[in-house]
Amino acid sequence: MNYLFLLSGFILLILGGHWLLNASVALSLRLKIPKIVIGMTVVSFATSAPELIVSLNSALDGHADIALGNVIGSNIANLGLVLGVILLIKTISVEKSFYKTDWPVMMLSSILLFLFIFHDGVLERYEGIILVVSLSVFLIYLLKIQERAVDVDEIGVQKEMSLPMIILLLIVGGVGLWAGSELLIKGAVNIANEFGVSERIIGVTIISVGTSIPELAASIMAIFKKEKAISLGNIIGSNIFNILAVLGITSIVTPIRVQDPGLLTHDIYWMLYFALLIFPLVFVPVRMKLSWKEGLILLLSYTVFISLMI
Repeated sequence: MNYLFLLSGFILLILGGHWLLNASVALSLRLKIPKIVIGMTVVSFATSAPELIVSLNSALDGHADIALGNVIGSNIANLGLVLGVILLIKTISVEKSFYKTDWPVMMLSSILLFLFIFHDGVLERYEGIILVVSLSVFLIYLLKIQERAVDVDEIGVQKEMSLPMIILLLIVGGVGLWAGSELLIKGAVNIANEFGVSERIIGVTIISVGTSIPELAASIMAIFKKEKAISLGNIIGSNIFNILAVLGITSIVTPIRVQDPGLLTHDIYWMLYFALLIFPLVFVPVRMKLSWKEGLILLLSYTVFISLMI
């Protein structure tokens, strides 16, 4: 039954995330928001919704290691697994915004999280407020400054959706995400108790991969539709949202206290490693391009990480 809960939770998270993503992008296009901004904000937030719901539910239920491990593991999976798989499919040309905005903000967010939880093992409410305020500043920058340099061509190529359908999908997607998170957490906690595995390992591996599936699906779809800006922006933006929005909002609702020291002595260092690794890969061996070679490096690194967790 626990595996059925786990599977049902994953399915509802995937469907809920898919419906929420489609409705969010359709609404953004109706508002004439440029695609790169959609990738870094709307798509990232929609694909981070599973992490937000799972982490919030976990923290409220007293499973802090799942809440934190889910975000740390998801950030690792986004770069190591999701981006790695995408690069095996197709080479990505990297926009200048990567080193001017996207990567620096992701790196600073990762370091900020590290500093907040490393000294006392607790993500306090005031620290969550700092994270959310940082996100607000980042979004204002994207919407007010970066927009000027964005090519808004091809905005109209997306399939239009009626406003009632957008609202319906937003509601159904939100309900699906919440129900999926409930089932996923219940199944994961029961399985962890059954096999004597820590909630931290469950959160960093199984749950984080499950909540990263929307990023993988959205990015692969974007690649095949030749929306490369959305694809790369989605992955980087999702990692930023996971820290600033997911953990920020969750810790404001209820402080997150680390229970398994492995999160602080092992997992968070791997998150920082992947965040750092992506920068030199963009410039070596080919500047501003990521190919299957870089994808292989990311996947091999992720394989090493998982093997050390098992």
